[in-house]
Order: sequence, then C-alpha cells, then structure tokens
Amino acid sequence: MVMSVESTSVMPPPFERPLLRTLEIDGGRALRGEVTIGGAKNAALPILAATLLTGEECIINNVPDLSDVRTMIKLIGSLGAEIRFDEKRHRVSVRAANISTTSPDRELVAKMRASFLVAGPLLARFGEVTASTPGGCQLGARPVDVDVRGFRKMGAEIEASENMINAKTVGLRGARIYMDYPSHTGTENLLMAAVLADGKTTIVNASCEPEIIAHGNMLNRMGARITGLGSPTIVIEGVDRLHGVSETILPDRLEAGCYAIGAVITGGEVTLRRVREHDMLPLSEKLREAGAELWYHDDNMLIRGTGQLNAVEVQTLPFPGFPTDLQAPFAVLMTQAHGLSRIHERVFDDRLRYTDQLIAMGARVHIEKYAQDKYGTKADIFGPTKLIGTHVKALDIRAGAGMVLAGLIAEGRTAISDVHHIDRGYEGLVRKLRDLGAQISESAIQG
Repeated sequence: MVMSVESTSVMPPPFERPLLRTLEIDGGRALRGEVTIGGAKNAALPILAATLLTGEECIINNVPDLSDVRTMIKLIGSLGAEIRFDEKRHRVSVRAANISTTSPDRELVAKMRASFLVAGPLLARFGEVTASTPGGCQLGARPVDVDVRGFRKMGAEIEASENMINAKTVGLRGARIYMDYPSHTGTENLLMAAVLADGKTTIVNASCEPEIIAHGNMLNRMGARITGLGSPTIVIEGVDRLHGVSETILPDRLEAGCYAIGAVITGGEVTLRRVREHDMLPLSEKLREAGAELWYHDDNMLIRGTGQLNAVEVQTLPFPGFPTDLQAPFAVLMTQAHGLSRIHERVFDDRLRYTDQLIAMGARVHIEKYAQDKYGTKADIFGPTKLIGTHVKALDIRAGAGMVLAGLIAEGRTAISDVHHIDRGYEGLVRKLRDLGAQISESAIQG
C-alpha cells in the first residue's frame, strides 16, 4: 500500500467518532525468540523535515510506520510538497519543489512537538515561517525557546506569543549560538537553518544523540558542510543550495530497549536484530549492573534474564547519559529488583506522572520534587513487589511502553487504554510481542 499526500491534508468528518482501543495482557509469560528493530522515530522526523531544504527528490528508507511519522508526512504534504509513503517497503519519497505555504497546518502541529522541525528548513530556504506552538506528550515544560533564540542570533526577526511564532528574514547569517541546554530538536532545527545561512555558524552545547549524528550526516550528503557531529560543538559552513539524497534511517535504540527490558523482567531470552552497540551503551551498562546478561555480535544483541535483579540508580541525561525515553520502561524493572532503586529525572519536569499507574498495580514508589531544581524529580522504588493486573492508562509514548512491560509481569490481566500514545512510538508492538510469546490482545469500541 502506498500513502500519497497532496498539498492539503484530509481530516475525518466531524461526526466520525474515533475508535477507543485497549490492550489486554495476561502476565506471567517469558519473552523468547527474535525481534527485528525498526527505524528510529527520533531520526525519521528531523530527516523528513530536512527534505524541505531542497527542491530535488529525496528517498528515505527504513521509515517506521508510526502515527507521528504519518503526521509529519501529512504536514510536509500540506506545505505543497509531493510526498509518498510506501508502507510495505518502509520508504518515503519527497519532492519539495513547489512549496505553496510557509504556514504549517495548525491541527497537525498540535499533534506533536517535533512538528516545529519544519521551521528551520522553511526559514532557511524561503525566509519565513508562521507556526503555532507545537503539541505532543504532556511531559512538563518543553519550550522551543532554544530554537527561537538561535534563529534570532542568525538574523531572523521573530514575533512570538504563547500560541504563535512568526519569523522572517532577508537571509540568515552565520552566528555563534550557545544553547542553554543540549536540546535534541533545538540542535536539529538550528542545523537545518544554518546549512543555507551566509557564513559560519557554531553551535555550542549541542546535543550529541545518535539521531543528531544521523541527521547531520544526511545533511552533509545533501551538500552541507558540517563538522563536529557527536560532540558538544558543531560548526556549519553555509552553502548556497542542497541537493537530493537517498538515506536510510538508523535502528531505534528506544524500541530495542523496550524489548531488552521485557526479556530481562520476564526471565526470558531475546535476540534483537538490527541494533547498534554504541547507541545501546547507556542501557546496556545499567542492565548489566542490574544483573542481566547480554552480548553483541555484528548488529545483533542477545539478552537474557537471570532471575535475580539488583537495585540500581539511574539519572536521565543527554547522550551518553541514560535516555529519558527509557526511564519509564526501566522503572518497571526496578519494581522487581531487590532493594531500593532510584530514578533522577533531569530532562523533563513532569515525566514521573506514570508512577501513579504503577502504584495502582501494587508498586511501591515515592516521588520527591527537588526544591532547588524545578526540572528535577526523583523516584524511590522499593522491590521486589508483586504487580497485579488492573486498568491503567498510557499517559504518553514511553509511559505507555512501561505499562505494557508492567502487564507482562503482572498477576492476572492488565488493560491499557489511551493506546494511541503507544502508536506514536512503537510499530507492530502487539505482533512483535506475540511472536515472542506474550499473551496480548487488542480490542476497540466506537468512542
């Protein structure tokens, strides 16, 4: 099946009620077998946005079929680009030769924060962008002020309100930009703005995530001149134009982490196909510390639960720190570890909301907010505790994955609602878990 997107997005009729889907899991089964990891969502979204930097055709391979990816595809199509998604081949082709508007569709922008990634390319190539402030998971303060300050440093005139950002320029100029924190999307947006700017741009305190490196490498293959990728200081020499490219999305370390944790907590053994050892380093170290056994060979990872888990401490930090997007899944492992485990969440100020759902299943969790750091929260998790199946919600993408993992080890049946959040980050989750031996089913009713 091939999904084509025209220059205007198609919305469902107002009378059409959405399907309310629920996952049901009967716990107590060990995960065993093999699972192939798909393309990384957090690389696919900025790479798709980067296709707006050229009027030539770009071919993107290994694109995950996720609702967030489909939102980005619709968003790019709504700007006037020709874009086609071949779901069967996981391939997207884009030709942004005839952009008809620099005002992204508000309803699509409201669906996810990554929608603001089109701002950098539009401003760089067309000199203007008008966008509503983006939506997405409610994880606390997630400002785009890093992006906006960077655009201003490069000479853009910006009017910003709580709900709207309007930026214009007669031509971006290279600048030295110090980022207050190594924002993932901020780094990507400024990279895309700088590649067509006049002169040299230096980004200090840039994000070092593997997805940033992949994004920058693609831009270089399009004709950009970027050095320092993977380090806190990135230097971009602006060029006059970029050309088309054929690119392949790197494996999703967050999806891989979910199945790796699932194998450990269920006492199973799983081989993950298509993973990169370097990208998995933070999780691998913490899994070994907790008592798991794991090995790498080529692009394969074999992981095994040993039946005995040790308490550990985790601090979420930018790469190579422990990823905040694996914090909720790892918290489930902590409920089964012997002793006091501790999470320090230092990236998002409201990312521990999901612990109420774990507590409802029987977990013993104490939350403390740092008095001197509004973006820091701490969770003490006491284990091991028996989790009991009940009805819980997927409050966001990664919390939803955590609830699925909790259901795998809970006694009885766990029902998970708000499944649409999980669809944003995990392709074929139900099918892949079934293939590994999980007892998981899906039901839907008209809302």
